[in-house]
Amino acid sequence: MKKQIEVSIPPDSINDKNFLYEKAAEKTGKNIAEITAVVPVRRSIDSRRGSPVFKILLNVFINEKPQVESIKPVYKKVFDAGKQIIIIGCGPGGMFAALHLLELGIKPIIFERGKEVQERRRDLRAIQQNHFVNPDSNYCFGEGGAGTYSDGKLYSRSTKRGNVKKILHVLVNHGAHQDILIDAHPHIGSNKLPGVVKAMRETILNHGGEIHFNSRLTDFIIEDKTIKGIVINNSEEFFANAVVLATGHSARDVYYLLHKNGVLIEPKPFAMGVRIEHPQSLINEIQYRTKNKSINLPAASYNLACEIDRRGVYSFCMCPGGIIVPAATAPGEIVVNGMSLSRRDSPFANAGFVVSIGPEDWKKYDSDHPFNGLKLQMEIEQLSFELANRTQSAPAQRVTDFAENKLSATLPSTSYIPGLTSAPLHEALPGYITENLKKALSVFNRKMKGYFSDEAQIVAAESRTSSPVRIPRDKNSLMHLELQGLFPCGEGAGYAGGIVSAAIDGENCADAAMKYISI
Repeated sequence: MKKQIEVSIPPDSINDKNFLYEKAAEKTGKNIAEITAVVPVRRSIDSRRGSPVFKILLNVFINEKPQVESIKPVYKKVFDAGKQIIIIGCGPGGMFAALHLLELGIKPIIFERGKEVQERRRDLRAIQQNHFVNPDSNYCFGEGGAGTYSDGKLYSRSTKRGNVKKILHVLVNHGAHQDILIDAHPHIGSNKLPGVVKAMRETILNHGGEIHFNSRLTDFIIEDKTIKGIVINNSEEFFANAVVLATGHSARDVYYLLHKNGVLIEPKPFAMGVRIEHPQSLINEIQYRTKNKSINLPAASYNLACEIDRRGVYSFCMCPGGIIVPAATAPGEIVVNGMSLSRRDSPFANAGFVVSIGPEDWKKYDSDHPFNGLKLQMEIEQLSFELANRTQSAPAQRVTDFAENKLSATLPSTSYIPGLTSAPLHEALPGYITENLKKALSVFNRKMKGYFSDEAQIVAAESRTSSPVRIPRDKNSLMHLELQGLFPCGEGAGYAGGIVSAAIDGENCADAAMKYISI
């Protein structure tokens, strides 16, 4: 017999197996000797009332062997497959599209402008230490995509779009920790993800797929409103039965390339602002209501949102025990993002602190142009670069000074390795961003007393929350509205918002492309 129960476990007992069995016996009304196994299904932390506790949903097996769910897709050998599909981009959308094509018996051929995941480290070091941005290899471009070296959070609300469990099991099958299967907010960590990504690459190659690095898309081959192939590095032509376009939200040149070829694209609302950084100890104290956190409790996180003057203002990509990283994809701009290692043991907490951006904000441009939102995004990033004296030392300001319209005489310690430059963000950023951020600080401080603190600072610019451009597709076929054989995929197409949702969209696009080439 199997019973499902929920129990509350104090942090100090979370690793005590006997305590867990005693709780299961108490909840089920059974003798502890009858319980053959206790299997966690879901785990979260509840700190809403009094001391924080772990809430665990358990499958309790009574006098029978446990049944543990395991999803292991069967990948087919496709070395001699007759049909093949090109995938542009080796992020989660592209890699999961490729893996799913292997399940379907179709050969995937991936072209990635950046480098293998291990080789990317040199270019990340160059931007951190030497302020040099490689436009093809950085925190956004390269094997594994933006998520590989910027945290690897796996929380998704995309349960209606596809099988989230399958995505998580595939990651576990390739080396991720089993905990991601049960945690309410699963996280792999930027120190662990490169190994997972490498293992996924080996699965693709070992089954006959191809992956070409340092291979930037430079043109499309189009005939009779049908995509026939692509041009790589301005020199080599490649042909296939269909193309999955999974280039991520920062591949601006791809948007311009589509536009040049007369392929329909459109502007899309997004969000911009700053990254806010606090001491992690302060966030722990606010969230856990104690200065002496149990060693078994993770670094505390938060998720804040409000509406001000009909605009959304919210925290984004919160990184407990994390660091701020330079995520520019071209010289002459500053973009900041956040990441955490698997242990989340940095003394800092950071999160995007952003304001929704829409057509009313880019009305100074030609209102019919698809790049209006993109132009505004670029303006903010270039302004941040100028404020930082044309280096990657990002402009920053104490939260209290920002609210009082004062330049910060000093800045707190930071996790941002290239360093910070004190700047008057209150007057430099557009008013519709600064005024809404100021008002939101008061709202958030009411929700988390102590959030508005002299120890906190904001760093600009957090501008890549999502793509400012959408590549429109049919909601049923997932194919581009006008170009046959092109399947816009993931964050870069405007249809995903993180690793899991991009992975799901990759699988869905693989299914759609398979149906198209089978007609």
